[in-house]
Amino acid sequence: MKAQNLIDFLGDPQAYPEKPGSVNLVQTHISWVFIGDRFVYKVKKPVDFGFLDFTSLEKRRFYTHEELRLNKRFSPDVYLCVLPISRLEDSFLLGDESHVEEYALKMKRISEDHMLYQLLLSGSVSTSDMERVGRHLATIYRDIPSDEKSQAFGTLQVISGNVRENFDQTRAYRGGPISEEAFRAIEDWSLSFMEKNQHLFEKRIRDGHIKDCHGDLHLQHICLEDDTITVFDCIEFNERFRFGDVASDVAFLSMDCDFNGHGALGDAFVDSYIATSGDSTLRHVLKFYKVYRSYVRAKVISFMLDDTGLDAGARNEAFHKARNYYDLAHRYVTDDH
Repeated sequence: MKAQNLIDFLGDPQAYPEKPGSVNLVQTHISWVFIGDRFVYKVKKPVDFGFLDFTSLEKRRFYTHEELRLNKRFSPDVYLCVLPISRLEDSFLLGDESHVEEYALKMKRISEDHMLYQLLLSGSVSTSDMERVGRHLATIYRDIPSDEKSQAFGTLQVISGNVRENFDQTRAYRGGPISEEAFRAIEDWSLSFMEKNQHLFEKRIRDGHIKDCHGDLHLQHICLEDDTITVFDCIEFNERFRFGDVASDVAFLSMDCDFNGHGALGDAFVDSYIATSGDSTLRHVLKFYKVYRSYVRAKVISFMLDDTGLDAGARNEAFHKARNYYDLAHRYVTDDH
C-alpha cells in the first residue's frame, strides 16, 4: 500500500536531513503529521470531505503551498518550506523533485506545553498575556489588506447564508443536544440581529474589516513561550471558512475563553485588540459572531453523533460537549449585556 509505505518511510529518522532521535506520527482526518526533535513534517491525505478536496497530487501540492503562504502571515519563523517527496525505487526521497509523489510542509516544532489551552489548564495565563495576544493579532490583521475579493465575504447575503446553513444543518438535533426552545431562541436572535443591523455590516465593509483571516483562531492554535507568540493552523483548504470579518476571528478566541471558564481573560484579549487596532465598531458585532462561532462548534461536534463507528463513550462525550456549546450560544442570546 502506497500510503503505508510512505508512512513507514517518514516514520524513519534516517529519512530526514537533520536525523532526529525519534519521529512520532500524529494523524488527523486530513493529514499525517511527523514530529521530530526540532521539526515537524505534515503531509495531506488524499481525501475529499466536500468542504475540502485533496484527492489529486496537484491539489495537495497547491494546498500545501497555500498552508505555507497563509500561515507565514502569522508565524513566519515556524512555517519554513514545502518539500517534494519522490519515489526512489522501492522507497522515497525527501526534497527530491525527480518523481514527485507527495509534498510535505516543514515547520519548526513548538512546545505543546506552552499552547494557550494547556497554560490555561495549569493557571499560568495572566491578563497581561492575553493583552499581548490582542496587540500581536491586531498588528498582524492591520497588515492584511481588505480588497475587493475579501469584501465580497462581508455582505449580508453571504453572512446570512452561512448563518442559515447552520440552522438548516442542525434541525435534526433538536430534542437531542439542543432543545427546541434553545434552537428557536438562537435562530430568532441571529436572524433578527442581521435584519436590524444591515447598516452595521455595510459599515464593517467600508471601514476595511473584511479580510483574508485565520478562520480557526481558538486556544489550541496559539502558543505562548517566553516573549514569543505563535499563531498557527490557519485554514487553507476552504476560502469560505477563512475570509470574513476580523471580528469573527476575535470572537472565536473570546468565545473559547468563555467556554473554558476564562471569560475575564477573553475580555482582556478583546479590549487589547480593540485598543491596538482602533476598531471601534467591533464590539457592536462581537456577540453576533460569538453566537455564530459557538454554534458552529456545536454543529461540528453534533455531526459526530451520526458516525456509526463511534463507541458509546465517545458518543456520550460528543453529545455533552455539543450541548455545552449550544448552551453557551443560548446564554449569549438571552443575556441582556
